[in-house]
Amino acid sequence: MNMQENDQDTGLTIAGKTYCSRLLVGSGKYRDLEETRAATEASGAEIITVAIRRVNIGQDPKAPNLLDVVPPSKYTILPNTAGCYNAKDAVYTLQLARELLNGHKLVKLEVLGDQKTLFPNMPETLKAAETLVKDGFDVMVYCSDDPIQAKMLEDIGCVAVMPLASLIGSGMGILNPWNLSLIIEQSKVPVLVDAGVGTASDAAIAMELGCDGVLMNTAIAGARDPIRMARAMKLAVEAGRDAYLAGRIPKKFAASPSSPMEGRAT
Repeated sequence: MNMQENDQDTGLTIAGKTYCSRLLVGSGKYRDLEETRAATEASGAEIITVAIRRVNIGQDPKAPNLLDVVPPSKYTILPNTAGCYNAKDAVYTLQLARELLNGHKLVKLEVLGDQKTLFPNMPETLKAAETLVKDGFDVMVYCSDDPIQAKMLEDIGCVAVMPLASLIGSGMGILNPWNLSLIIEQSKVPVLVDAGVGTASDAAIAMELGCDGVLMNTAIAGARDPIRMARAMKLAVEAGRDAYLAGRIPKKFAASPSSPMEGRAT
């Protein structure tokens, strides 16, 4: 969302609720639930994504339950539609999540195009978004970094748009900062980078561009030390946000002395 620069960060507001942390993290790919708990705590994140098709949050009462280590009393659980390849499956998955989470409305929609690239299928994404918004969901939506498609999703009523920086799980970082900047400039809802972050500098760059937040999973869970990487990502998001609000100096093809030249001794 195009924010007015000031020296006070008022937090990330999504669907009427304000969060202190601008880092959102996933809950998959960890070694076990204890590592999930420790990394989540180290990240400082308040919104945790959960792949309803892959993670148990009560569907199987006999299996370990993710909510035992990331309880809804402490975190905002963000059910997502990872693994869905059409609008119908995505809508059904989030309706199931609403039942499991006692009427929970905030969800993350992603409809994938294929299993190789995991690139968003935008026609199906738009179709699912329209259905879910009409059904009363607050929809955060994974999308391509196309400003036109992002605007269409905002016009449908999505509460946040989440363009990919690069392919899911690739760690390639932000490949097209110009498109992201166009989306940020036009959007009246939060814009969060989703997918492609590999290390802390990627997260900082996203925030320096003016993104309202960053969502990641593999970059933390796949690191050699996930808990340390979670702390690094927390600091990177905070530093990038501060740099954005502070306002960087312009780039120019000339040197500029650090010390003032006026009044110097001759």
